Amino acid sequence: MCATPPSQELLAIDGGIPVRKALLPYGRQSIDEDDIQAVVEVLRSAWLTGGPTADEFEQAFASRVSAKYAVSFSSGTAALHGAVFAAGLKRGDEAVTSPLTFVATANCVLYQGAKPVFADVSCETLNIDPEIVAAKITPKTRVILPVAYAGHPADLDALLDLADKNGLTVIEDACHALGAEYRGRRTGSISHMSVFSFHPVKHIATGEGGMVTTDRADFAESLRRFRNHGLSTDARQRNASGAWQYEMVLLGFNYRLTDVACALGLSQLKKLDANLARRAEIAARYTAAFRCLPGIVPPSQRDDVKSAWHLYPIRVDAGMLRADRGQVLRALRSENIGVNVHYLPVHLHRYYRERFGYKAGEYPVAERAYEQLISLPMFHGMSEQDVEDVISAVRKVVAHYSRDIRGEMAGRSDRS
Repeated sequence: MCATPPSQELLAIDGGIPVRKALLPYGRQSIDEDDIQAVVEVLRSAWLTGGPTADEFEQAFASRVSAKYAVSFSSGTAALHGAVFAAGLKRGDEAVTSPLTFVATANCVLYQGAKPVFADVSCETLNIDPEIVAAKITPKTRVILPVAYAGHPADLDALLDLADKNGLTVIEDACHALGAEYRGRRTGSISHMSVFSFHPVKHIATGEGGMVTTDRADFAESLRRFRNHGLSTDARQRNASGAWQYEMVLLGFNYRLTDVACALGLSQLKKLDANLARRAEIAARYTAAFRCLPGIVPPSQRDDVKSAWHLYPIRVDAGMLRADRGQVLRALRSENIGVNVHYLPVHLHRYYRERFGYKAGEYPVAERAYEQLISLPMFHGMSEQDVEDVISAVRKVVAHYSRDIRGEMAGRSDRS
């Protein structure tokens, strides 16, 4: 049974009283005393970076996602860069990826001198469409780079089948998807490499940080060298063996994640199951509240997928309201609901338009979604009142604009 919108209230943007007194952000980290103590212990230890805590975090993370290897990086972007390097992407190559993502997904391809080739997304999940990916593969293609948009994995079996037929590497941008599952398998254990982020708005936080998981020993070794200046050994290995010489064997970067950050990651990882459960609860509450609300389209979840719910992106159907996405977004922010938009399609950013000549209309599904999307607050530290405030604010704004369109229709009837 669908609830009707509440009685009409003056919107805060028009001078009314906002639903909340203080802004509720769309995402935020949750840090407790156990996290703080874990960091303090490392601060008192002999190793602040390049030490045993990094190894411990990597091993625990690999176990959690059912992968053989996990290699930590200083950020999710650095991890993406490491993954495309390990895959052998180079100047003149191409990687097929989604336009509906944060720019880092495509930028990492440019870092290697290669070209990102975009394939449009499916209307249902906003994940890259395997049929369109197949049409984008050329002799220059080396990598398929799907994005688990909002925490919902892409159709990985179809993409891996394409990769197998064409000799390609699948690097999953799983920065939204820690804890997600695809056909009963954990994200991080399916693709040739999977990339995660530990930014404060993600499922676990290390401040900045990232991880690449893989089952291939050669990829793991390349990733470790790449993040450490391209050196054949690291400082702790040399310290343990008494060696003093080291040799640079490839051109790498300083992309190491500190032991301080890894201590926080280890402590946060213990809370992952609870964090995921809370996000699923919030998503279920939102979906129940919005599934029949005129002008609002909740996100969908395929039956064979368990989303990690990094984001909860609704779509505004302006045809049902006398307001577009921008008006609804501004009205919600005035109610102190810190909504956001994820994302402006990469090809529409000025850099990509000027460098590659992209124009609006080339990826219609992604572009149409962008014009409709609003990300509601979604983080595991949200209180019951926070969730209710979001629901109340969305209903309030929709009721206002629904009321306007009904009044307009009544006015037209009176004039006829």
